Amino acid sequence: MKRLYNLMLVCLLIVSLSACGKQAGTGRDNTVTGDISFNFETKTVLLNSGYEMPIYGIGTYSLTGDTCVESVTAALNSGVRLIDTAYMYHNEESVGEAVRNSGIPREEIFVVTKLYPNQFSDAEAAIEEALVKLDIDYIDMMLLHHPGTDDVEAYQAMEKAVTDGKIRSLGLSNWYVEELEEFIPQINIMPALVQNEIHPYYQENDVIPYIHSLGLVVQGWYPLGGRGYTAELLGNEVISEIAAAHGKSSAQVILRWNLQKGVVVIPGSSNPDHIQENVELKQRSCCFSICEYKLKTHTALSCLVETGDFQR
Repeated sequence: MKRLYNLMLVCLLIVSLSACGKQAGTGRDNTVTGDISFNFETKTVLLNSGYEMPIYGIGTYSLTGDTCVESVTAALNSGVRLIDTAYMYHNEESVGEAVRNSGIPREEIFVVTKLYPNQFSDAEAAIEEALVKLDIDYIDMMLLHHPGTDDVEAYQAMEKAVTDGKIRSLGLSNWYVEELEEFIPQINIMPALVQNEIHPYYQENDVIPYIHSLGLVVQGWYPLGGRGYTAELLGNEVISEIAAAHGKSSAQVILRWNLQKGVVVIPGSSNPDHIQENVELKQRSCCFSICEYKLKTHTALSCLVETGDFQR
């Protein structure tokens, strides 16, 4: 059973990786709604709001106080320029402190924060609170953390903040196809990004193309395995085998897998060595070499492909 599960995981990984050369902005009907493909030279993606955003960064969930300041500082020192925080992480002040003390020009750092549903009823005040806590002049992107009562009104308050120059780009977190179809017709400024849980155990292979078809960037929270899967994912024998073949860590393989799916990654860590490891990703696609490697070393998988039992 374990062998079959690992085989299925390989299949899913190869399906995802084999599509890495396709333009991310191409929808189900092959209509390009905007070029949201990643620039692996600059390590950025152009948002529909007109701003460039780094394609990898650091997530700060569970990081608080001095630990948060030190982790964000280590990330910035390692070249990270994308930081993800939220009201519910209780660390916006710490993120702001690290940004202000970094010595890096403000315009080079992209900070994302979020409003939680319990703030939606007075979103204007919540936006001001985030601005005060961060104390970094403006917010690069604000998301609604989850769908909830008054979410449309909260988003409209964020739209006003964009007009006022307080926020530059808007987005949504934990919104899927049904929620997006209902939500988007009610707002004026198209979201630039949707942030959902995405990793090899939670691949979102139907949701990601839909979001891309709208011209929106996809960002994955917990890219190394959310909801208790991190240790299992990093220790997965298939991923470990791929990592060994390419002289990389399992974490690097998983992060690269996300990037090749057109998913911005924000792994969280308080370990400076892990933070450094997470940013040392190959700039060029390696998906075909991974696919070839797996096909050569897994006879059963090769048979599935050749007989058509598994459609690539």
